[in-house]
Amino acid sequence: MTHETRAAERAAALSTEIVHVEESAPGVIRVTINRPERRNALNIEVKDRVAAAVSELEQHPSVRAFVITGAGGAFVAGSDVSEMADLTPVEHTLRVTDRMFSALRDCSKPLIAAVEGYALGGGCELALCCDMIVASETARFGQPEILLGVIPGAGGTQRLLRAVGRYQAMRMLLTGARISATEAHTIGLVSEIVADGDALKRADEIAEDVARMPQLAVAAIKEVVRYGADVPLDTALLLERRAFQVLFDSQDQKEGMRAFLEKRPPVYEGR
Repeated sequence: MTHETRAAERAAALSTEIVHVEESAPGVIRVTINRPERRNALNIEVKDRVAAAVSELEQHPSVRAFVITGAGGAFVAGSDVSEMADLTPVEHTLRVTDRMFSALRDCSKPLIAAVEGYALGGGCELALCCDMIVASETARFGQPEILLGVIPGAGGTQRLLRAVGRYQAMRMLLTGARISATEAHTIGLVSEIVADGDALKRADEIAEDVARMPQLAVAAIKEVVRYGADVPLDTALLLERRAFQVLFDSQDQKEGMRAFLEKRPPVYEGR
């Protein structure tokens, strides 16, 4: 049994009614939140299921990228307020209500969000956990927690700040404003805009492209971008330079450069 078969079978085993998990293409795992009657609002069960799927499947050597999406024409319209309304601080701690966001933050494989419709509150935070965001023309983004008497609690203030800068982040956070996909793209929140209904297709295409890349280099890029973002530039440049040098000890580097010189497609083996 190959690694690919085992990953596909494990993905199927992790799939549930409210969180579908499947290998949509070789090396690509698609995770679909499936609560369309609630616009895919995040409850604790959904968050636990997504966390479990990503944490386990990223360990499989054949898994190279994840696509995160929602069913029924919405991404995630927010957290499930009916479940959250009466939670105490202790319950938040004991039930680890940020488990999904931590799992996505720690994921070593690229994550691509495919956003149709609403990505609000926890849904916007979920998209912000990803490395790329593909949005349809009518997608809407926002952090409206202030309208409920709270603030974003899963990275919304910090990731939004780092994605779009202080002034745009403060406008969204302090007013609860929803912004269009076009505006989100303009301020740097969205990677790419596509026609309505095409976000998942395009996200899958990008994930398949990434899955074909040399995986040691993919992992190095993700690591350097993550850890370099919040350190002084000189430190970040040192991290980049060290990662660059280390890759010259890999077979993928030898193959990539040899293939370039020989004018043929490279065959990467991830070593």
